[in-house]
Amino acid sequence: MRATADGYTLLIATGANAVGATLYEKLNFNFINDIAPVAGLIRIPFVMEVNPSVPVKTVPEFIAYAKASPDRISMASAGIGSTGHMAGELFNMMAGVNMVHVPYRGSGPAVTNLLGGQAQVMFGDMPASIEHIRAGKLRALAVTTATRSEALPDLPTVGDYVPGYEASGWFGVGAPRGTPADMIDKLNMEINAALADP
Repeated sequence: MRATADGYTLLIATGANAVGATLYEKLNFNFINDIAPVAGLIRIPFVMEVNPSVPVKTVPEFIAYAKASPDRISMASAGIGSTGHMAGELFNMMAGVNMVHVPYRGSGPAVTNLLGGQAQVMFGDMPASIEHIRAGKLRALAVTTATRSEALPDLPTVGDYVPGYEASGWFGVGAPRGTPADMIDKLNMEINAALADP
């Protein structure tokens, strides 16, 4: 935030930066005012996944199960304010259910406890979960993005059942506010060229 605004010091920003800017009233920086956006890098779909002991196979079945068991379904996340936590809370609000949030210190411990049955559901980032899904150790119900994922093409979207629902993680590049516009344009052009290069 306080680096020289010359285009040589950059920030890898994530969805957690945006969440933090909205959740906390007092931070020693203002993410929106202090960081100039440079380029988007990637969007990561989340997977609504359950421990196989949960007796559901679809999002509608999960919603019915959750409504029949209010405050009894534990939702694991990588931590308070993580993008997976926000994806789960958005689902709570839009689906009219009340899962109990259980924050962990990162995706690893959250997935481990989901695998062990200490939690029943998680809105996990796909890279941390996909091999467990493919191995049948976790049951994927849907992806959280607006469209299906190429990595799990048979999986529907949450939005297919909860209209308007969409959530994903993202990474991007930012620079200190005040970085010259021509430097930001050059960085944007080069980052996008690198991303387009197979």
